[in-house]
Amino acid sequence: MTASLAATAQDLLARMGVDASLVTGGPLTVTSPIDGSEIGAVTPSAASDVSALVARSQAAFQAWRQVPGPRRGELIRLLGEELRAHKDDLGRLVTIECGKIVSEGLGEVQEMIDICDFAVGLSRQLHGLTIASERPGHAMRETWHPLGPVGVISAFNFPVAVWSWNTALALVCGDSVIWKPSEITPLTAMACTSLLKRAMDKLGADAPADLIQLLIGDGAVGEALVDDPRVPLISATGSTRMGKAVAPRVAARLGRSILELGGNNAAIIRPTADLDLAVRGICFSAVGTAGQRCTSLRRIIVHSAIRDELVQRLKTAYASIRAGDPLVDGTLVGPLIHEKAFADMDAALAQAKAEGGTVHGGGRAQVAGREAGFYPVPALVEMPAQTAIVETETFAPILYVLTADNLDEAIALQNAVPQGLSSSIFTNDLREAETFLSAVGSDCGIANVNIGPSGAEIGGAFGGEKDTGGGRESGSDAWKGYMRRATNTVNYSGALPLAQGVKFDI
Repeated sequence: MTASLAATAQDLLARMGVDASLVTGGPLTVTSPIDGSEIGAVTPSAASDVSALVARSQAAFQAWRQVPGPRRGELIRLLGEELRAHKDDLGRLVTIECGKIVSEGLGEVQEMIDICDFAVGLSRQLHGLTIASERPGHAMRETWHPLGPVGVISAFNFPVAVWSWNTALALVCGDSVIWKPSEITPLTAMACTSLLKRAMDKLGADAPADLIQLLIGDGAVGEALVDDPRVPLISATGSTRMGKAVAPRVAARLGRSILELGGNNAAIIRPTADLDLAVRGICFSAVGTAGQRCTSLRRIIVHSAIRDELVQRLKTAYASIRAGDPLVDGTLVGPLIHEKAFADMDAALAQAKAEGGTVHGGGRAQVAGREAGFYPVPALVEMPAQTAIVETETFAPILYVLTADNLDEAIALQNAVPQGLSSSIFTNDLREAETFLSAVGSDCGIANVNIGPSGAEIGGAFGGEKDTGGGRESGSDAWKGYMRRATNTVNYSGALPLAQGVKFDI
């Protein structure tokens, strides 16, 4: 079985154009969380390599920024075609390398296809404003220009989609891209890079050879990229801890950051809620991807009038969920990414008990043939209050249950944690829903009604956490973060308005 996973990964990579010599024999071992087996061995970059790589990216940018926007969009259209042709290959490789169930791996690739479609249209809509000038005989407008090389740092839990959200927008905006993927998931990064280079070959001479650069390595490599002043934008997705390390380093050189970090997301359940709908939404959001999404549901704040019924329904639902091999159809929960993630889950549940919580579930599930994988039993934890562990995000399928009867109190509890990516409320009361979405409601970048916090559509800019100052990537007007704005004033009258009494000899 070990050989089968490795052989499958190698076959998938070959189909996507990755040379076998690049993924074997290197010092960085790649293992699958499915069974802990080795599926590849790659050669990483060193921190000393970064400067030359950035120089090549900068040269590519200087050529690419001169290519018209719609032509840049054609490259992304071609990338979308490659992704459609290899959706099954890439989706299955995602499952093997990061442990997502197959349907989620395929869904992640579909997100890549969707952002390509979005970006192709965007390439003809990089609009600026026409602004009324206060001076007679003058016109004023804003224009948007390419920014420069964009550094993209992605995490293991969305090993391909996050790259595409950033790269599709950056490329149509006229930027080059340097990608630093998680060192846990380099194989999927190599596959994506290969597919994009195929699209570049189809586009022809307009696409510079160094337009996309792949930087596989450890934290020191990431730091070298973050610190380089020739990279005007760093878009980083990962833990809040990582974001707090990246942000000041970029700010110290007056660069820009787009940060999409932790969530510790909550759902408020009100007395009028449709509990059938709420239970389905809660379970999907809390246990999907084994609780390893930045948008995973980690807290529910329920009214006491319906608490007992909701908890009983959730206990029944959780009892029916079995962790299993993510490559097998029908599996809902796959493995955690590694042993440390499982240890973190165990430690969090122990702390919850010490803080007065009642734990239902938890522990390690045994999956036949995959005994070396760390498969979690999802945990439902009834808490007396929002304690320290509840305010700490644990990347695992742990769902804390809190009680609040007053809506203002529930919103305050939701907003009281330092993270703030996504949120939701289940209610059939229009006033409660609108309050939740108002300025006095959720303080998160995503606020949903009658749907869980997990997941986001390509058309809406993804991110906006309160703890990062608002990282926005993907749809809406997020493209503006990948460009620089200029305000232009044109004097078409021939007259120069001067302050009264000021004269010059000409």
